[in-house]
Amino acid sequence: MHNAYLETSILNISVLIESIAAYDDNLLIGTREGQILLYNIPPVLDDNHKLELLRYSRRFFRKRIIQIDVVPEYNLLIILADNIVYILDAGSQSFPIVSTLNKTRGATIFTLKSQNLTGEKNTDICLCVAVKRKLQIYSWKGENLKEIKDCELTVPDIPRELAWCGESLVLGFRGLSYTILELNGKAKELFPTGKSLEPSVTKLCDNSFVLGKDSQSFIMDTKGELIQHNPVKWSDTPSAIAWDDPYLLGIVHDRLEVYTIEGCLHIQTIQGLNKARLICRCKQGKVFVASISHIWCVKAVDITLQIRTLLEQTQFQLAQKLTSLLHVTEKEKTKQIYRIQTLYAHHLFRNKRFQEAMDVFLKIGTDPYEVIILFPDLVTSSSNTSEVTDPTLPKLQDHDLEKGLRALIGFLTAVRHKLISDTKPKDKDNAKEKSVVEGEKNMTAVATEQLLKIIDTTLLKCYLQTTDALVAPLLRLNHCHLAEAEKTLLMHQKYSELIILYETKGQHRKALELLEKHAKGNDLSLKGTARTIQYLQHLGKDHMDLILKFSGWVLNEDPEQGLRIFMEDIQEVEQLPRPKVLDYLLRCHKDLVITYLEYVVHVWRDTNPLYHNVLIHQYKEKCLAGMSKNATPTEQETAQHLRQKLYQFLEKSAHYTPETILVHFPFDNLFEERAIILGRLGRHQQVLSIYINLLNDIEKATQYCDKVYTRYQNLETADKEKQTDRADEVYSLLINQLLKPDSEEILMTVCSPEAQQTLQPDLEMALELLEKHASKINPLKALEVLPDTVPIGRIKHFLEVGLQKNLNARRRIQVLKGLLHAEQLQVKEQRMHYESQSALMTELNTCSVCKKRFGNQSAFARYPNGDLVHYSCRDRKE
Repeated sequence: MHNAYLETSILNISVLIESIAAYDDNLLIGTREGQILLYNIPPVLDDNHKLELLRYSRRFFRKRIIQIDVVPEYNLLIILADNIVYILDAGSQSFPIVSTLNKTRGATIFTLKSQNLTGEKNTDICLCVAVKRKLQIYSWKGENLKEIKDCELTVPDIPRELAWCGESLVLGFRGLSYTILELNGKAKELFPTGKSLEPSVTKLCDNSFVLGKDSQSFIMDTKGELIQHNPVKWSDTPSAIAWDDPYLLGIVHDRLEVYTIEGCLHIQTIQGLNKARLICRCKQGKVFVASISHIWCVKAVDITLQIRTLLEQTQFQLAQKLTSLLHVTEKEKTKQIYRIQTLYAHHLFRNKRFQEAMDVFLKIGTDPYEVIILFPDLVTSSSNTSEVTDPTLPKLQDHDLEKGLRALIGFLTAVRHKLISDTKPKDKDNAKEKSVVEGEKNMTAVATEQLLKIIDTTLLKCYLQTTDALVAPLLRLNHCHLAEAEKTLLMHQKYSELIILYETKGQHRKALELLEKHAKGNDLSLKGTARTIQYLQHLGKDHMDLILKFSGWVLNEDPEQGLRIFMEDIQEVEQLPRPKVLDYLLRCHKDLVITYLEYVVHVWRDTNPLYHNVLIHQYKEKCLAGMSKNATPTEQETAQHLRQKLYQFLEKSAHYTPETILVHFPFDNLFEERAIILGRLGRHQQVLSIYINLLNDIEKATQYCDKVYTRYQNLETADKEKQTDRADEVYSLLINQLLKPDSEEILMTVCSPEAQQTLQPDLEMALELLEKHASKINPLKALEVLPDTVPIGRIKHFLEVGLQKNLNARRRIQVLKGLLHAEQLQVKEQRMHYESQSALMTELNTCSVCKKRFGNQSAFARYPNGDLVHYSCRDRKE
């Protein structure tokens, strides 16, 4: 794919190389003869820069150095020779032995784990040594490695591969399988090593490693699960593998193959490594490969050049991975990664992988407008720049266009949700912090609003081309650009949705004009008056002029349903200014006034006298119109029904003003209703005159007297004294009216001269009422109007009841007087008792609260139990 590494032959020695290790720019070689060589590798390798042999040891090991490793923080070498693990001093000239782990005699392999915690001299070191079928665990304590005795583990066979991975050990057994072993002894067997028999374990990081199976390498985690299902596939079984992020390097015969783990891509093959058998990583970008007598340095090509090449080859993910390894500031690194991911997203888009592209755009936080311009048809002509008309953009049609728009919808919806969430206010306890936050919000509010406007307008266009059903929900809470959205909806003839747009943008006049225009059209959603009624109901009192203007045609078209604009159980409707509504209906739709006022009075329970008075007036006018000579039978029937309502309303309502009503009431009609009004004014004489002299209805007159008298008796004494309408004498007025009809008054008000001639006194009825209501009539008042010719026997019962009533009242007064006198004596006796009590004040008296003595000028208080306190201390005692 590209050249990620360059190899350089750096050393050709006469001794036989058995093992190698590296750190910083140093290379350690363990020979088959038992020697240790330490070379320094210069940063630049050419003919003028030779390797420097820093230190070496003479042959003091009898056999080959099987394995070698280093702990740079402590200048320690750990080697395996003669089947024993030795610890050497790497800082001394001839690598003297620091410690010999005698217990490791018979060892075949070891693995080292060092973890720098907080500094150079605070490194945690753990060593695991395989001694036949036993695993010994050592840790660095002070200056020596000490065995952790409780951690000796037994395994089923002699391990050929051993590596730390986190807190677990990964083991490979020849011809068997791989195993993950925890320090508590819990083991998990993985999969067999394959046909090659020899295992291969390569650590990637603390929680992942690579296991080989024939010509494949599998990436695993510490739980024994595959991190990715696709393995790295080599050309043949590699003899050694090293990890140099992000590449996996493996020796396959005489060549070095380079692969990536993500995507398992083959990157490079380096030829000419004759009989290479060992490989180790020194540091990032530097790997050493060794044969039995030759060493090569495999060094990474400059990362910047690699990234450039990878971008040309559209390998964006690998380029991003390499960018994270650059030695630049985090700000520059972030900027470079953003550029690569942006190129990657555009590459995906051009290959019509729309959803993947949008996921990348969303992940890196791309400006939504930069994504929108990838769809030129969604951008207005005013902003149609050269960037919009990029010739490399694919021309999307049909299925591809729909697929792209749906991916764009998902992207814009996610960005919109985040923007709205970020603009929501958050509670801050600290007032200063809150003010700072509010200041920042004010600075970004305009930009956020503009961005939301672009997003919502674009979403509207996308929905119109993909999913019509989502247009209305978007418009109900939108930030669309009004003119652009209006133009788009008109082009698609989406009038119902256009009304929603107008409503959310406060363009109520346009919405109502459109509703009126399409009320008789073919669009079922706009046809008729229902949509207009619903719209007007939710406008509210601030738009009263619009409501009155556009309700006219609705009321003319459908009065019954149209009146719901002003009378519905909706908050906005209930809060409309009712006087304005009433005035409008009286001027333009008088036939609907009664229905409206009945709803106001009976449903909303409005007690404003205005509505009660007007409703009575409307009832009266309708009744009089239906009672005229020219009225049709239907009008007469309606008038009769309304008169019943008028009568009941006058009886039940307590909020109309009878004085105002009476002025406009007729004198020659509606006598019963007039009597109710006069009764509210306390004009009992006129009421009784109408019932008796005009209506000739003694029963109703009597019922009226019963009602007035009962109401009077239920009053408190103080309220009775305030009465000025002679309610207690109402029966006397009735008797007087029967005996002396008000002919002149009736003639002047409601009666014709012919009717006046028939008015005659009714002595028999008066005497009958006297007998029946004797206890309710003042005898003196009755005797004043009775003729002298009435025999005493006719009024015997009346007189007896009256006399008995007076005697009872007198007796009640005497008993009450006696009780009051007794109460007065009790109060006097109680007063004398309290006045007889005294308290002696001397200089020795002290306050029971503050425990101080009373001075000559001290004010004090005495409690019923005899306690004396300063007047100022009384609150504390209470």
